[in-house]
Amino acid sequence: MKSGQVFLIISNRDQLMRSLKGTQKAQLKQPCPAVANETSGSLKAHSVKPQQLCPGIAKESFTGKTPPDEETEGLSIILPVTKKDCKPRPFGKEGINFTYVKHNVLQPETGVLDLISPCHEYKSFATAATLDRTRLQAKFAKEVIRFGTGCMNMRSNGTIHFGVMDSRGDMGYVHGEIIGIPVPEKDMYVDALDHIERCCSSSDAEHIRRCIRPPQFIEVTDLSAEDRTYVVEVDIVPLVSIVRHKVYAVRLPNFNEKSNKVAHEKETIYWRVGASTKPVDDLSEFYQQVPERDTLREAAENRPSATVPEAYQDLGRKLTMLITGGRKYIDKGQWFILVTNRFGSEDLNNIEFLMNLNILCVFDFDPDSNVSGFCQKYQKHHAANLHFLHNYMQSEMTVGEFQKQMHLFEQTSWIFCNGRTDFRKGELPSDDMTWFKTKKTQLKECVSLICKQILPKGTFTLVFLLTSPVEGPLLHTYSEFFADMGGHEDIVCISESEENFEKWQSFAGGSFCDEGTVAHSSVVGMKMSHVNATLLRIQSVASRTFKHLPTYVRGECLLETREEEKMSSLEILYMDHSDETREDFITAEKENIEQHFYLGGQVSWLNFWLAEKKHVGEVIRRDAYHEVSDLLSDCLKAKDQPHTQGLNIFHHPGSGGSTVARQVLWNSRKKLRCAVVKPSYSAVTVSEHAHHLRKYEENDITKCVPVLLLVEDCDDEFLDELKFELEMATKRQRIVHGTLCFIILSCQRSYNPEKMCKESPLHNVQVTHKLSDEEKRQFASKRTMLEQQYKPEFILTFVLMSEGFDHQKIVEYVEHFVRNLLVGIDRTTVVTRLIHYVAMLNTYVQNSFLSQSHCEALLALPIYLEGSHLMQDEVREQFCRRVFEEALTEPARLVLIHLRDERTHIKSIRMIHPLVAKEILQQLLCHQKQESELALELLCNNVLFEHRFGREDYKKFLRALFMKRDRVSKGDEADSFFSPLIEHVRDTESVEKAIDLLKEAYKRFDKDPLFAQHLARLYCSEEKFEEAERWAEIAAKRLPNHPFVLHTKGQVYRKWFQAKVVALKKQRKTAENLVDAIQTAVKAMDCFQDSQRAAIEAAESMSYSGFFAAVEVGCGLLKLFFTSCVFSDKEECERYLLTNYIPEDVRKPWESLHTKLKGLQSVIHKALEWVSEDLSFFQTDTSTDEEDSEDPVKNPKKWLMDNSVRYGKYFCGPEDVTKSNMPTLVMVRMKIHQLGGGNMTTIFSLVTGQKNRDQVKTLENIISLYKLLKGTMDQIDTVNYIMANIALSCLSTHSKALASLKDLQDLSQRFLNNKQKSQTKALFLLTVLFWPEEHDSEEVKEEKYDLVLSAVRHLSRRYHDKMKDIPTRKRKICTLFFLGSGSGLDKIVHKSRVGSATASQPVSEKKMRWYHGEGWKMPEIARQLKRVSGWTENGKVYLEGRQRSEFTVLAHNIASVPYSNENVTFYLGFTMRGPMAYNVTVTK
Repeated sequence: MKSGQVFLIISNRDQLMRSLKGTQKAQLKQPCPAVANETSGSLKAHSVKPQQLCPGIAKESFTGKTPPDEETEGLSIILPVTKKDCKPRPFGKEGINFTYVKHNVLQPETGVLDLISPCHEYKSFATAATLDRTRLQAKFAKEVIRFGTGCMNMRSNGTIHFGVMDSRGDMGYVHGEIIGIPVPEKDMYVDALDHIERCCSSSDAEHIRRCIRPPQFIEVTDLSAEDRTYVVEVDIVPLVSIVRHKVYAVRLPNFNEKSNKVAHEKETIYWRVGASTKPVDDLSEFYQQVPERDTLREAAENRPSATVPEAYQDLGRKLTMLITGGRKYIDKGQWFILVTNRFGSEDLNNIEFLMNLNILCVFDFDPDSNVSGFCQKYQKHHAANLHFLHNYMQSEMTVGEFQKQMHLFEQTSWIFCNGRTDFRKGELPSDDMTWFKTKKTQLKECVSLICKQILPKGTFTLVFLLTSPVEGPLLHTYSEFFADMGGHEDIVCISESEENFEKWQSFAGGSFCDEGTVAHSSVVGMKMSHVNATLLRIQSVASRTFKHLPTYVRGECLLETREEEKMSSLEILYMDHSDETREDFITAEKENIEQHFYLGGQVSWLNFWLAEKKHVGEVIRRDAYHEVSDLLSDCLKAKDQPHTQGLNIFHHPGSGGSTVARQVLWNSRKKLRCAVVKPSYSAVTVSEHAHHLRKYEENDITKCVPVLLLVEDCDDEFLDELKFELEMATKRQRIVHGTLCFIILSCQRSYNPEKMCKESPLHNVQVTHKLSDEEKRQFASKRTMLEQQYKPEFILTFVLMSEGFDHQKIVEYVEHFVRNLLVGIDRTTVVTRLIHYVAMLNTYVQNSFLSQSHCEALLALPIYLEGSHLMQDEVREQFCRRVFEEALTEPARLVLIHLRDERTHIKSIRMIHPLVAKEILQQLLCHQKQESELALELLCNNVLFEHRFGREDYKKFLRALFMKRDRVSKGDEADSFFSPLIEHVRDTESVEKAIDLLKEAYKRFDKDPLFAQHLARLYCSEEKFEEAERWAEIAAKRLPNHPFVLHTKGQVYRKWFQAKVVALKKQRKTAENLVDAIQTAVKAMDCFQDSQRAAIEAAESMSYSGFFAAVEVGCGLLKLFFTSCVFSDKEECERYLLTNYIPEDVRKPWESLHTKLKGLQSVIHKALEWVSEDLSFFQTDTSTDEEDSEDPVKNPKKWLMDNSVRYGKYFCGPEDVTKSNMPTLVMVRMKIHQLGGGNMTTIFSLVTGQKNRDQVKTLENIISLYKLLKGTMDQIDTVNYIMANIALSCLSTHSKALASLKDLQDLSQRFLNNKQKSQTKALFLLTVLFWPEEHDSEEVKEEKYDLVLSAVRHLSRRYHDKMKDIPTRKRKICTLFFLGSGSGLDKIVHKSRVGSATASQPVSEKKMRWYHGEGWKMPEIARQLKRVSGWTENGKVYLEGRQRSEFTVLAHNIASVPYSNENVTFYLGFTMRGPMAYNVTVTK
């Protein structure tokens, strides 16, 4: 039987055992299956009866009795037992260093051979082992003494084995089969030999004692049992110096059941006859042969050892081949897993070779390892995370989340497998039996997780370091890895001690494969110091890698690897980066490294290093490199600057932007501390690590080398948050303002880099496909040189770049290249299918790839590689490495580029360029297949979808293929309504096929409700509203609190309503035929209100979509009413909607709708109010969350103004309300809305926008309308009236309609009565109106400060309620007014007047100028605004003037606040959170 078959038996064992309970009764009535007659290697086929496989229940099975469930559940009786031949313990060796495997078979019993080779006798002892102490000892002594004296009388060595079947009276087992016996107390067996003195004379007893050695207890391994069993063996060594001239007669002990005591048989002389021990029949002849036996024994003892000396082994070469897989050096991308037990002090001094290996995890069975062992030593050089086995019991996390939590691939995971003595929680070590009961399952899950989900086979080597005696749990670890790794080929054992290895070999060879295979993969007898020296020599980097960083005083400091690994979110670029690379590695790999880059692979630090050291040609420096370098130099030279500066590179995809960015870092590494920010880390973590890097080994935290951080392809939110976190940490460290600490170099793809560069020329650099004349010259020269080394197809990406990506040339070149490539290609092969799949993913999903493990699974390579473990090691590794490439066709090798994850080193592939991928996709289809068919084929491919390694990445890309929409804000060329693939299929094939794809995706991804949402949207876009409604219902049922899903459901009804309204244009609109449309609109309104609720309740996001849509549907419904023939006139319609009045014509038809329709005006009004308040609180940058909506509003303020006017128009009555005979309050308020005075946001929109209107006149009209309300004004009316006056004062301070500040203060007194119930806007007005003025007396100032502070406390609570758990970078507070230098209403300066000073500048440039304080220095600002005085203490700003208590003012830019206690001045802004300090400046 091959090892693969053994592996299958082992791996299926647990599954069979789990099914046992449910099938036990049926199984017990059937004969157990026999073992197939197979012979392979040393494995013997044995004929077995049913009882042999079911020894524990044989009697019950065939008598019709059923054992109880609790007994049968854990048995492996229905398993076919694999019985392998095995060798006995070496004669004379200690049993502790050896182990047997249950059901393996020893060679048959033997008689006397050459007197030195022992004869063997087996005893099952199964019944006797369960007897009490007296009976057991008598039985054991009887068998030992009989066998022992028999061997002594024959002068032959011998061994008697207890726990091995002898097939006499033990039916059901083969002869020599190891079963083991329980040994609760070993001393029972040792003390049993005290019977010797009672069995013979004292002189004979002394001889027998000297010849019968003490019992040896050899553990029996049974993977399915938890109880420990042993084979007890006794060796007999009759030295001639003891037994010469003697014959030994004994009276064997026997327990007499009648007398209940031990009796002795008559004296008898025993001898060995064949394989048995029998009494001597002819004593005379026996005595005559004694001298001859003595002579033979003496000759045998004096005979030189016949043992053939072991053949010389080159252990150094063997070790090298096993660790490297046949290479000349250890691959830097190879991962290692170590399994160790206790290290000796000498061994700990010789483990330097382990320090440069990529060690994923260590299974450590030494509980003192962190105190005085390997773990403590390792942590002096590397960071390690200390875990226990139960930490790997994965819960609901994905594999990616688990890896992130455990920091796998970044820091070594140190797994204490048998307790840890220094851990305070009490993880104490346990004995073997306790370990098997408590930790065996944990170990199994841990090993399974690593081997089946984290590391693919072939990407890691498992190394057992046996530095102390081997125990059962460590052996069990081997069995679990063997089963999950599917064989022995990637397992290496290193043991200096031969005794330790023997037990290991007997277990491994006896359990899973032959001992020869184990020995072949093991290095035994090599001193650890020799192992250390040998492996240091073959590492691809120098044994001691010294890494240096620049320091502030122009010196260098040593970067310890342990400290580097603690900064796991950063890939640190040190001064002597790659200098440790060995010469032989350079010689062997430099061409491959260079070709990989020019074929389209990402540039590596080794590319720059090889060019710098002149091993290869230089890497071209594009013009953008020089531009970024110049901007970087300007940053370093500037004096008064913020702590964190930002530079941005925007590049066309595939134009070399990433190369430019990394070139800048490479050439800055000796003057700056440089690092690349790794993806998937939070800004908080990156900030923490960046600060650690900055201050590492520096004496003064204020005098450090700036850190240059490269951030690639991240969104603006992450950049903003990172800057914020860096600034906050800098502030906490009290670093003086003006000290440059960090430069963030952002590199992002963009389809319009020129536009981005124009927006902020001082901070942005563009990299496009278009080459300058100088770049064309450089590329042409480099291309000529490369084409002398490589064929053009091997440097395709470089060739495309050298053409400047001229569209026509590129199209022709790529089309020609692909056409030639595909000539004669077999389109039916699996390799072609692989090319097609990768091409589709790379065409439609940015940065997608397919793991090599997925590719191998698709190509069925695991089956092809199954026998590779039979090869020589040096051949096997090369074979496995080449099998994948050889499985690919020539076209595939040309267009697929190999990638390696920088963190995990797991390999993957993608097309060499997106243009090539797109062209291959089209040409391979070639009218024979449509893209929808290919996409469906890819989606339904079970091999790829269910393959476990790289599963999360693959599913993410596959999901994106069908779901992810393009967004310009994310760097895409245009916004899309569906994923680019779905839109392409819809536009070029048919809507039905696009729908079919989404339906299959819905099923494939476990009925993901977000796919149901997309189906609803797609059906809705095609006006198939019934189906759209069905899918929207499915999505909403699964995600009842998802604001965007609920919004989609509302959109279905909204568009359905619009379609019904269009249909009604062709007929007369009566009450009856409007019912259907109205019902649909009401459903839409209900959905949007649910969406509003969900959005408000969502803790970490906010969406306006439900509010916008509710207003628009409501206004659409109003338009339908006012344009229909249902009501006699507009006034009747208003009466119906605003009062209890119901016209007879609609009473019956609209019976179920009256309540909803009479609440319509309130729903619209509340939505408008909510949007207005939110826009007053926060800045109006479009949120990224809003992009998930179907139609995000790009300009919310303009939308609010337009819809407020639209809403007011329907209820305002005649054009001039003042001329109405009896203008109602509702008519007045609606007229105010129509003019734009209905809420705070629209009122101030009249100040900043509406250039085509007479803004002053409009505001005067609004104020006059509010005056009509007189004493009926509620709080909202009062707030809006005051706001209208403030707005008017911003435009015309001399208007007659304008109220005085005193009048407005008096009017706002009503807000003071109950601040708890006052609106947020009312509290905000209190802070503005009652801000003290210069002419106020001290007493009046104190009263006003008290009032303002009270309002601020309430505002602060409202602000935090509004913010929820949303990061401040996503919802930035909006400053509405500034404190001006005038008095009265003139002291209130609207923000638009401040911003107008930089109105002509680009938006991003304008933001930077204000943020860094440059805008505040302009003279027009100083004229308009008033600087107030205060002081700073502990990083907080306090206002001067308050007498009773301190008045804390929030700082807009925290970084501008000095850390020391200083006198300062600042400008004061008013926000919905309270007053805010701008441009905090220390008073000289």
